[in-house]
Amino acid sequence: MSVAMSIKTKHTDLIKTEAQRLGFLSCGIAKAEFLEEEAPRLERWLKENRHGEMQYMENHFDKRLDPRKLVPGAKSVVSLLYNYYPSESQIDNTYKISKYAYGMDYHFVIKDKLKEFMHNLQEEIGEIHGRAFVDSAPVLEKAWAARSGLGWIGKHSNLLTQQLGSFYFLAELVLDLELESDHPVTDHCGDCTACIDACPTEAIIQPYVVDGSKCISYFTIELKNEIPASYKGRLDDWVFGCDVCQDVCPWNRFSEAHEEPLFNPHTALLSMDKKEWQEISQDVFNSVFQKSAVKRTKYTGLKRNIKFLD
Repeated sequence: MSVAMSIKTKHTDLIKTEAQRLGFLSCGIAKAEFLEEEAPRLERWLKENRHGEMQYMENHFDKRLDPRKLVPGAKSVVSLLYNYYPSESQIDNTYKISKYAYGMDYHFVIKDKLKEFMHNLQEEIGEIHGRAFVDSAPVLEKAWAARSGLGWIGKHSNLLTQQLGSFYFLAELVLDLELESDHPVTDHCGDCTACIDACPTEAIIQPYVVDGSKCISYFTIELKNEIPASYKGRLDDWVFGCDVCQDVCPWNRFSEAHEEPLFNPHTALLSMDKKEWQEISQDVFNSVFQKSAVKRTKYTGLKRNIKFLD
């Protein structure tokens, strides 16, 4: 083995060991390059206005497709998965929020881990340049995770793994470091159409294509205007996000509860019934969702969503 190859292997092993130590479910690596296959798909999706009012999706088109435009000299994209599947769920027959928003906002939790990750790499390796991303920049996270062998993109457009399902966050380190790349895995959706059949708003318009402007998550989080009246009775009691396509996916029977205390929900959240949701005050909202991703929709947005469901 050449010296260069041995250093590459050493750095790769270091990164995977560190990812495990920091509590990530898995870690995969891909060469930083232009995403040739994704480019026409993204262009078509935007042209067909599948992003609705999410204008930010139109920005930085080139950066979304080439991480070297985000990190000059980038050589590798390290993709990471972090579990958020809860041990307990909300009571039945209540207004629902996505499981990922039960506890503290994942941006804070994972960003801190990535800062520590970068610091430790620099301590071990020396001067390296890179950036950490958690759903916070124009990075096609699922495409990179699939390229690095962490799973395949399912018919609902979420990343899926045979061992873990899909209830995890994605994060990336884009580094100017030569590393050994992993290989993509095969698609195991087969003939299953559970997610397509179950979607309350028919947002999965064909296998592997989601019309974001029809998604319940879009209506309850991203949409700033009123929810279209034509969707009355179709939001399935979701007031922040939606987990339907993941809940019905057979691969999620392998999901295991996370071990991250910061993702544990406020004690009041899981037991809140519809009446309590309808009467929620600004103070209760601030208390229950103090550091939660639910803050994104704000108190007024949550009240709007609840009122739409009444």
